Amino acid sequence: MSHRPMARPGGRSARVQESVHAAVRELQAEQGRDALTVPMVAARAGVTPSTIYRRWGDLKELLSDVAVERLRPEAPPEDHGDLAADLAAWAEQFLDEMASPSGRAYVRDALLGDPDGTNAGRCSAYAAEQVAVVLSRATDRGEAAPDVESVLDGVVAPLMYRILFRPDGLDRAYARGLAADVLAAPAAGPRRTGNAGR
Repeated sequence: MSHRPMARPGGRSARVQESVHAAVRELQAEQGRDALTVPMVAARAGVTPSTIYRRWGDLKELLSDVAVERLRPEAPPEDHGDLAADLAAWAEQFLDEMASPSGRAYVRDALLGDPDGTNAGRCSAYAAEQVAVVLSRATDRGEAAPDVESVLDGVVAPLMYRILFRPDGLDRAYARGLAADVLAAPAAGPRRTGNAGR
């Protein structure tokens, strides 16, 4: 059972989360991730270790929660005027952020302390929200656009696989090519989700 909150808390709970997250970020920068302990984080944040254990469960789940917050996009995708340019630029930015040393570390931490898949779902939702903005803009301009799932399957999934398992030779041209391939694919019916029929 996960000890993480499902949504951003408010009031005192929000202040505790922010102080603990800030303590983790500061200590990681000063001493490195491998040196962190719950008592060390608690002392820096001005809370008791039991507060951290009660809320996050253990250090891995705390680091996972911090990583997911660091992976949250800070702004909507840039508008370049047409779908092809928007999607290519977004794919390049996604690759740059996720394939960077800090991005890889955040992804690893997000998944490592995620026993129930909650944080993976949050990361997936971030990507889906960004893609939805790009596609909605295109639709508003009168452009034909694929659905969000098609872009996740055709751009995000292969990028993440390559980032995590086959990073050699991964570059922006590959990201742009994935975006172009998704837009060139013939329109399909609604995609099924889940494992039905597989």
